[in-house]
Amino acid sequence: MTTTLEQAIGQSQHRSLLSRVMSLQVFWIFFAAVLACVTLSLITDTFATERNLFNVTRNFAFVAIIAIGMTTVIASGGIDLSVGASVVLSAVVIGATMEAGYPIWAAAMFAIGAALLVGLVNGVLIAFVGMPPFVVTLGMLSFARSMALVLSNNKMIYQFGPDHELLLWLGGGSTFGIPHPLIALVILAVIMGFVFKWTRWGQHVFAIGGNENAAILTGIPVRTMKVSVYVFSAFTAGVTGILMVGWLGSVTTNLGTAMELTVIAAAVIGGANLAGGEGTVFGAVVGALLIEVIRNSLILLGISTFWQGAFIGCFIVIAVAFDRIRRLRGQD
Repeated sequence: MTTTLEQAIGQSQHRSLLSRVMSLQVFWIFFAAVLACVTLSLITDTFATERNLFNVTRNFAFVAIIAIGMTTVIASGGIDLSVGASVVLSAVVIGATMEAGYPIWAAAMFAIGAALLVGLVNGVLIAFVGMPPFVVTLGMLSFARSMALVLSNNKMIYQFGPDHELLLWLGGGSTFGIPHPLIALVILAVIMGFVFKWTRWGQHVFAIGGNENAAILTGIPVRTMKVSVYVFSAFTAGVTGILMVGWLGSVTTNLGTAMELTVIAAAVIGGANLAGGEGTVFGAVVGALLIEVIRNSLILLGISTFWQGAFIGCFIVIAVAFDRIRRLRGQD
């Protein structure tokens, strides 16, 4: 009798766990990404090739790295439209400083520093001056990209001094067949997954996004936290800028154009709530993966890439609608 009861309880808990997992938006996005990969492998001869998979994993890693930073911003109740400009600013700084003869480690520090400065200005204006995130980061998008034009004089940079080959290896090379941008993504994802779940900083980010007034009353340093969130978002963009230069082997001022839209799409598709308080590292990575699979599938199937925005837009609407339906069911 006891054994039967325990089995019934175990089955009930298993069904409950399965029901909770299937109600998660990120589960269905992950399922869609896997289904798309399997389908493309069956209907094309090129998707599952080693070279194409290498390109897919490398390309999606660029978006996913910034999407983790964007998810953090969105979870805190904000938005960052300047990440694409931070990418090109970081890229121009490392390119120009290495071209001038600086070693890669010093140039990388300058590049990351430039990106961090963008995030710091964003955070201070939003947290301490009280300006809306949309307005501040939109203005910074224009300002940072303009600074990139000034620094580069709108010229392509393709000579990177004595560490030229090292930079190309860093962004375009691989270790054990794994692209270096993907390795960087995995490291960042593991660290931020831990930070979100187990550190006070991560808990405060979600608390601010969930209810900022309550967070203030509980003693959370909301202003300082907001600054740190935008600085972290800029950091992920700065790192991506460096990796993209190594991958492309050159720097042009159109780098990162409209990238903020793709990154926001990846975060939202992955389950980040634009109202704040929700978002996961895994969701950001899966959202970026789905977008890259869509882009790659359009190319392999011979469909015009002009359709890419339409597909991504549909996925955003579907993802938000799914989240809305889930919330309405939870209120019943």
